[in-house]
Amino acid sequence: MGAVLGVFSLASWVPCLCSGASCLLCSCCPNSKNSTVTRLIYAFILFLGAAVSCVMLTEGMESQLKKIPGFCEGGFKINVADRKVDKDCDVLVGYKAVYRINFALAIFFFVFSLLMLKVKTSKDPRAAVHNGFWFFKIAAIVGIMVGSFYIPGGHFTTAWFIVGMVGAFLFILIQLVLLVDFAHSWNESWVNRMEEGNPRCWYAALLSVTSVCYILSVVFVGLLYTYYTKLDGCTENKFFISINLVLCFVVSIISIHPKIQEHQPRSGLLQSSLITLYTMYLTWSAMSNEPDRSCNPGLWSIVKHMTAPTLAPGNSTAVVPTPTPPSKSGHFLDLENFIGLTGFVLCLLYSSIRTSNNSQVSKLTLSGSDSVILRDTAVNGGSDEEDGQPRRAVDNEKEGVQYSYFLFHFMLSLASLYIMMTLTSWYSPDAEFQSMTSKWPAVWVKISSSWVCLLLYVWTLVAPLVLTNRDFS
Repeated sequence: MGAVLGVFSLASWVPCLCSGASCLLCSCCPNSKNSTVTRLIYAFILFLGAAVSCVMLTEGMESQLKKIPGFCEGGFKINVADRKVDKDCDVLVGYKAVYRINFALAIFFFVFSLLMLKVKTSKDPRAAVHNGFWFFKIAAIVGIMVGSFYIPGGHFTTAWFIVGMVGAFLFILIQLVLLVDFAHSWNESWVNRMEEGNPRCWYAALLSVTSVCYILSVVFVGLLYTYYTKLDGCTENKFFISINLVLCFVVSIISIHPKIQEHQPRSGLLQSSLITLYTMYLTWSAMSNEPDRSCNPGLWSIVKHMTAPTLAPGNSTAVVPTPTPPSKSGHFLDLENFIGLTGFVLCLLYSSIRTSNNSQVSKLTLSGSDSVILRDTAVNGGSDEEDGQPRRAVDNEKEGVQYSYFLFHFMLSLASLYIMMTLTSWYSPDAEFQSMTSKWPAVWVKISSSWVCLLLYVWTLVAPLVLTNRDFS
């Protein structure tokens, strides 16, 4: 009897899985906007894909993956060069699984991005596909994932690695754009509160946050010089740290230049401090992929060294690094990867809940259009009731979409590639996945992304001076 009731209960959800996002909300959920609910559901799907990818790297799952035909034939031994330890096929089947799972997600979201080109209102039939039919979309993702596990290795892995590097590079730039958007919105909200309330209190808070970001950046630089450089070597790391430190200083000066302040009075050191901290993170992230282990001790090794230093012989002040012992359970999730995934989660959540009407970046990147991105008002949503029942998700896109469907799906496609590269530590595989090594291209991709990020931020500052015919207020 219980089973029968369970079947009927499940059957009652089938129409919901084929309709809009509002049907998936429980009766106790607060009223929400359809545009926000849909983005959160897509974000949850990507989070679930990232979680499955992490599971594929666990020891128990890797033993099951070896049973898939062609995944690990012959039980060959693998040497991961920059880890100085022999690994068996377990590590590589986990990486191959991560590649294929995120291949499925990237392809799905990329196809949807093409399908959603130039959708302007929720009255477009394609908007119904974007906001509904969840059962079929999830089934399509699962089907692509299952099929991808039977794709022959060969040159697919190398080609997809290159695609992953390009996609991850672009997603890093998207993170910068969202960070600038967040900083502008945050600064604007604080300025408004200063005008409404006690200005001294808010000025103190603004100054405190800015000072903390700059202090953390200086500490970051000091740690990078200490642990990622040597007096007689690590020339590339010295160059990366020094050039980015100088560039961040220049960018901070530009942000408070009188000409910039004249055209953008609300730009200032708060945004520059966040960009400086993010740039230092990208610098560290790039050096964490350097093949030379003497110039890349690893974050976990540094943490252990700082908490339990070993005194060098004959010197009571100097300390020598303590190498991290090799993991016996294979590669799962390094501390560097965990930090990268944390940034990905914050970025995706912010992009899912942000509104477009206060987006400074959409104007600066010329992605906003009055015909596509309209005011986010409750008027667009119509009545709060539908068929006599309370409407749990208001359709606020009848007059115009609140965000670009194309760009949102394209961002999710790039985010899938970023997950793939992060979980595999940006290691470069050969054609048959018989070796995985950290190589210089990954370092240059990350460090160049930091330079492009700084360039983009400078553009957001000087754009009002160059494009005088556009409204940046």
